[in-house]
Amino acid sequence: MSTVLIIGAGGVAAVTVKKCARLVEHFSEIYLASRTVSKCAALQEEVGADRVKGVFAVDADHAHEVEAIIKQTKPDLVVNLALPYQDLAIMDACLACGVDYLDTANYEPKDVAKFEYSWQWAYQERFEKAGLMALLGSGFDPGVTNVYTAYAAKHYFDEIHYLDIVDCNGGDHGQAFATNFNPEINIREITQRGRYYFNGEWRETEPLSVREDLHYQNIGERASYLMYHEELESLVKHFPTIKRARFWMTFGDAYLNHLKVLEGIGMTSIDPIDFNGQQIAPLEFLKAVLPNPGSLAEGYTGQTCIGTYITGVKDGQEKTIFIYNNCDHAVCNEEVGAQAVSYTTGVPAMIGAALMLNGTWRKNGVVNMEEMDPDPFMEMLNKHGLPWHVMECESPFDRSES
Repeated sequence: MSTVLIIGAGGVAAVTVKKCARLVEHFSEIYLASRTVSKCAALQEEVGADRVKGVFAVDADHAHEVEAIIKQTKPDLVVNLALPYQDLAIMDACLACGVDYLDTANYEPKDVAKFEYSWQWAYQERFEKAGLMALLGSGFDPGVTNVYTAYAAKHYFDEIHYLDIVDCNGGDHGQAFATNFNPEINIREITQRGRYYFNGEWRETEPLSVREDLHYQNIGERASYLMYHEELESLVKHFPTIKRARFWMTFGDAYLNHLKVLEGIGMTSIDPIDFNGQQIAPLEFLKAVLPNPGSLAEGYTGQTCIGTYITGVKDGQEKTIFIYNNCDHAVCNEEVGAQAVSYTTGVPAMIGAALMLNGTWRKNGVVNMEEMDPDPFMEMLNKHGLPWHVMECESPFDRSES
């Protein structure tokens, strides 16, 4: 018997719940909790009360509320698909109740645009002493991209020297301006300063100021912009031979023009302003008026291509490989009623949870994805809708500092 409590009811959570519900051998009982309990109830109705045993309202900002639900449902694992602001409160609740933990994105303070693992890595000793596992970043990027890197290190290289993670959404949702996951988190991520790792130090760039035009399998050439993403921090820690690590994401001109206008009028700010006697962050208001990412699936066309270019040495010879996945928006919608960006995060969350619950992945403490054996995860990706490919190629990047 393996019981899981899933916190969150957005687009990613919907994918994870539907995927978990199909795997009775891994998930015997499923419970859902969210601030909006009606979303949990709708998911329960869709997959069946025989699979989702109960739904609960929770404000995951408060550890004691999460604790109360854990004590009632007695899960073997808590899967955190709520907002990154709530990671620490949910980790505290897991420690208090003696339950393993999994999330898909690193903790972010709500009032500071700072993206790093320091807050969660600080829990290492407490989880280790409690005999518990906290698996961080079991989404796609972070998540699958970390596992791709570990797989390459295990099977293709003696040393990894250059790492470039690339993320392209080549799809069209038909909206003038919309984000493919939580707008507040998405825009905070995009508008931060770029950061990359080079020869043992972190270097910064102005937001979206470094561009490469890259070719993506089954999509074509797309403008790609250097950004900071949290998996870079853990990957350079666990693969110390890396000389340079970067992350790239594609954006169209229309999206960037809209973003520029919104920034220009202060709508992307996280600093609260007074509005009719109430304090509100402009970005929170913007989130409320933008399309819900979960509503984009119907009619969404095209594919994503996310992968890792890895250059290193094997038996004294340098080579480059590209490990990647293409995911089709329409196929995802047909299967689980979701667009591909939700799908590519929700499926890895299910896989990470399954591997923890069946004991294949077990390591006490706070764990990043690349620390575990990549092979079982890679095998499950192929079985559950995210098939991957490896090709040897020429690196599309030079060896300069940027």
